[in-house]
Amino acid sequence: MDYRQIADLIAKSKKITPSTVYVRGLFQEEDFLEAGFQAFGQGRLWILIGDYPAIETWLRKHRRRVAGAHADIKARYSALPLLDLRRVDARIEPGAVIRGGARIGRNAVIMMGAVINIGAEVGARTMIDMNAVLGARAIVGRDCHIGAGAVIAGVLEPPSRKPVVIRDHVLVGANTVVLEGVTIGRGSVVAAGAVVIKDVPAGVVVAGIPAAIIKKTSDVAKEKIALLPKLRGRR
Repeated sequence: MDYRQIADLIAKSKKITPSTVYVRGLFQEEDFLEAGFQAFGQGRLWILIGDYPAIETWLRKHRRRVAGAHADIKARYSALPLLDLRRVDARIEPGAVIRGGARIGRNAVIMMGAVINIGAEVGARTMIDMNAVLGARAIVGRDCHIGAGAVIAGVLEPPSRKPVVIRDHVLVGANTVVLEGVTIGRGSVVAAGAVVIKDVPAGVVVAGIPAAIIKKTSDVAKEKIALLPKLRGRR
């Protein structure tokens, strides 16, 4: 999607407050018909799942029969749902946040705390390490490693027509920042802590603020830039 389409989608979407509410009280399934949310349970214990305003309206209507309730609010006025992980053929660790509209390639690895925004793409066998952020429409190729705490900029705000594109077999070090519109060529390495403000050609190592070429990857010992295939398997 173009960045303007994504912005329009978010602006026009129905904002919801997804929640799970645990209710004590004697109810039957008929009490929840056409309530606007899902209800699971029986007798005196029920679990209500849906948009909190609808649940709150129901609770007020039945307040005399509710012996107790606890609300677990997942978000507030959220514009888009998270990605349905049942449809992802990759390893997603607990605590990763992947927004609907993102694409995750086969045997990719998304570590704890990683955030992947709408329209972003992660190639097959690529690892997105802990607390890394992929902004809207960022594209990461196959067999890459995006280091912990790295920020791959999105293209919504400030707006940009061209997303970040990271080609195949690229290593991005921890706490790196890649700005909007930058392309990193195949097989290149971005040193930890670098700030990349312009395109990087294939097969080079860049470092510093702003990032600059310091050598070719052919001059680096292979074991220092190698990936471990065994980490990408799902079994």
